[in-house]
Amino acid sequence: MSALSQFGLGLAKTREGLLGTIRRLLPGSRTITPELCEELEAALLAADVGTASAAVLMEAVRNLVRQSGEADADSVRAVLKKVMTTRLRIAMMAEASEPIPLRVVLLVGVNGVGKTSTAGKLAGRYRRDGKRVVLVAGDTFRAAAGEQLEQWGRRVGADVIGHQGGGDPAAVAFDGLAAAKARKADVVLIDTAGRLHTKSNLMDELRKVTRTLGKAMPGAPHEVLLVLDATVGQNGLAQARQFHEALGVTGVVLTKLDGTAKGGIVLAIAGELGLPVQYVGVGEGVDDLRAFDPESFVEALLGEEA
Repeated sequence: MSALSQFGLGLAKTREGLLGTIRRLLPGSRTITPELCEELEAALLAADVGTASAAVLMEAVRNLVRQSGEADADSVRAVLKKVMTTRLRIAMMAEASEPIPLRVVLLVGVNGVGKTSTAGKLAGRYRRDGKRVVLVAGDTFRAAAGEQLEQWGRRVGADVIGHQGGGDPAAVAFDGLAAAKARKADVVLIDTAGRLHTKSNLMDELRKVTRTLGKAMPGAPHEVLLVLDATVGQNGLAQARQFHEALGVTGVVLTKLDGTAKGGIVLAIAGELGLPVQYVGVGEGVDDLRAFDPESFVEALLGEEA
């Protein structure tokens, strides 16, 4: 299945609301009134593109109208696609990192967003690329988390390191990294317990984990991936902002994209925080974690064919 088809399935609900509104408002060439602009902006906000991104997109539409005097659904869609793609590309334009013998990836986020399953699916992606992977069960508070990660390890062929429940997450991360080094792994993926981004003591615990990793291996963690549930919309933006301020998030994994009409949150995260969405989840299967591609995402959202 192509990237466009994958995103098309995941964005069906968001696409239906946003593209349907554009077609309803602009069935043919006509002058766009302030009232129509307000309705279009409301549709963008309903898709959770965020106020800042909506303002940028609407300014582009108004510029189109000022230049031509009128606009139809095709021209409006074209200008929205261009601006959306540009904003998403900018967020992803990080400098290429030097090859790292052992890449340390820390997964963080609130409760219930799918961190453990995301760790397993990421391990599956690395394994398909021929990498040796170690999964670390750093969620020592949720009783089933370790068992769940063990199941993923068996499923994708990755080693799993963990402690008994209630242990120190920083100690688990340290031991997991040591085991990954000893086993000459290429990637170590460290799961963590879900925590409210508003609880300073829990965020301090994550800072301790990152400090411990940095002492054990200079430069670690090389990636801090924030796992967000796409269905929560703008609350996800608040989560991203606070996790980023606390830990220096390097990228976002957006889960449950297939279950929401709020897929525009991708634009809010990229446009307002400058964070790249690296992966999106569009299902429960091991292969349903997709590498994010701006062009395919925008085409699936606003193109003629999904």
